[in-house]
Amino acid sequence: MPQTPILWSFRRCPYAMRARLAIKASGVQVELREILLRDKPAAMLEASPKGTVPVLETETGVVDESFDVMRWALAQGDPQGWLNMPAAGFELIAGVDGPFKSALDRYKYHVRHAAGTREAAQAEGAAFLWKLDGMLAGQDWLYRSQSLADMAILPFVRQFANTERAWFDAQDWKNLLRWLNAFTTSDAFAAAMIKYPPWQTGEDGVLFS
Repeated sequence: MPQTPILWSFRRCPYAMRARLAIKASGVQVELREILLRDKPAAMLEASPKGTVPVLETETGVVDESFDVMRWALAQGDPQGWLNMPAAGFELIAGVDGPFKSALDRYKYHVRHAAGTREAAQAEGAAFLWKLDGMLAGQDWLYRSQSLADMAILPFVRQFANTERAWFDAQDWKNLLRWLNAFTTSDAFAAAMIKYPPWQTGEDGVLFS
């Protein structure tokens, strides 16, 4: 296993995005290897045969679930106090990774599903977003200060928003829009979204921290 952890990533994937956000916040250094989903490197598939990003190779083993990568990073260091959130935050993240992500997939990739799915999925996702809007009333973050919940959820809210941006921006969820805009215009987001060339066999990855 590598001395410097290796992070296999794909810039636009929300799962990989939240892993990079947590690694940036933790201050830990990894070797980032950007991939193309249509041309996955054999070395990545050897580390994690399921073939999804992110994949983190450490001295002690492979971590290939995005939320586990986030928790691994914050276990190395949590200077911003992302882990200082109530237990309800973990339940909220589970709701995003389960029902909301399911609705998002049926909304974004509706051509793969039966007629009428898109509208139903949009409404299902919107119901969850209204819940978040209510939580954000009078405060900048879901649990007052920025936490793991915000950064685990925001990449998926961004993807939902960009599926039909004009419709999303026309909704009256002012707190949600403010929250999303603060995220997408932040230095942390910009740093996590730097575009790197795809990794090639025999090359070193990019040092990312």
